[in-house]
Amino acid sequence: MGRYEIAFSGKLVPGARLELVQANMAKLFQADAQRIAMLFSGRRVILKNNLDEASAEKYRSTLERAGALVEVLSMEPEIEEVELAPPPQPDPRPQPVQAPAPAPVATHGRLKVTPRDEYMAAFVGVDAPDFGIAPVGADLQDARPEAPPLDFDFSSFSVAPVGSDMGQAKTPPPEPAPDTSHLRLEERK
Repeated sequence: MGRYEIAFSGKLVPGARLELVQANMAKLFQADAQRIAMLFSGRRVILKNNLDEASAEKYRSTLERAGALVEVLSMEPEIEEVELAPPPQPDPRPQPVQAPAPAPVATHGRLKVTPRDEYMAAFVGVDAPDFGIAPVGADLQDARPEAPPLDFDFSSFSVAPVGSDMGQAKTPPPEPAPDTSHLRLEERK
């Protein structure tokens, strides 16, 4: 069972007036002028999706009567049929045995590549450094030099005796309690 969506891109039914169509759409969607203006911005907007065929047709006809030209699009992905090439047939002629490709030759730290085929021939003129290949498990990062220990001179510092004032901010004495001598409690009966 196919699912459909309704898309609107601001197009009107031939002969419809823009103001009237906007008013009709505002009534149908119970939307303010700002939302209706967004519908008529020229961008493609999906009004409703995941509809069955009957509901999609009902929406299309209602919106067309209101003056809006909408598209009903299937939500099912299109599956393109691709014809596969036949499997390659083995060549009945014997193939000549190719000699192994010559190894790249390093000359004074520069790599000289001998092309193995026509595609690699394009890289003959490339001048590249010969980095070589490290053995398995080798550490590829350069060794860091040991950092010298920092030399601090603490001879000018001394330790204060226990209980001495180290310059902390002193707390102010507590403020006196308010005078409540003029207040009295009376018992009501």
